[in-house]
Amino acid sequence: DAQVFGDAWVFGNARVFGNARVSGDAQVFGDAQVFGDAQVFGDAWVFGNARVFGDAWVFGNARVSGNAQVFGNARVFGNAWVSGNARVSGDTQVFGDARVFGNAWVSGNARVFGDAQVSGNARVSGNARVSGDAQVFGDAWVSGDKDYAYAHGFGSCNRTTTFFRLKDGDVGVRCGCFYGTLAQFRDKVCETHGETKKAQEYLMLADLMEIRFKN
Repeated sequence: DAQVFGDAWVFGNARVFGNARVSGDAQVFGDAQVFGDAQVFGDAWVFGNARVFGDAWVFGNARVSGNAQVFGNARVFGNAWVSGNARVSGDTQVFGDARVFGNAWVSGNARVFGDAQVSGNARVSGNARVSGDAQVFGDAWVSGDKDYAYAHGFGSCNRTTTFFRLKDGDVGVRCGCFYGTLAQFRDKVCETHGETKKAQEYLMLADLMEIRFKN
């Protein structure tokens, strides 16, 4: 039977059932559901229409909200936040200050941590490790560490530029507000920075990543 104990709160239209456990200072509220053998503990919050089930654990200061689902043997902890229509499943771990949102799906043995973000329609699976300030976005299709790379310290804001395999096999780029293919990135660099040193750095980086992702 489901158990709620300690200083945990379950309120609103939230439901905890099956063999699920909610403990510590955890809160489950809104229309959220925690069921199966899932556990929510620590200072974690599960709210909105979120679902945590299977053998999943949500703990620490983690937040699961919106229509997000965390299931399988997944672990969401630290200050991580899973929201929107995101799915976190399998043996995945999402932790640190990581964010998974939009329609993103993280599965397999993947790890998303640090300040990393996985969003849009991105898929991260297999043994992939997405970390640091990386942003895996849009139609990204990352099934291992060879499917993404990032470089920090370029541009006027010393921002992080992330490169990743797309579903169609092309290479996608996320740089500040820009998202597009590697070819579109080159065009945008030339349009924005002309023939400056900054442009040369970005274009050299694009050449490097072209080699990096070449089949």
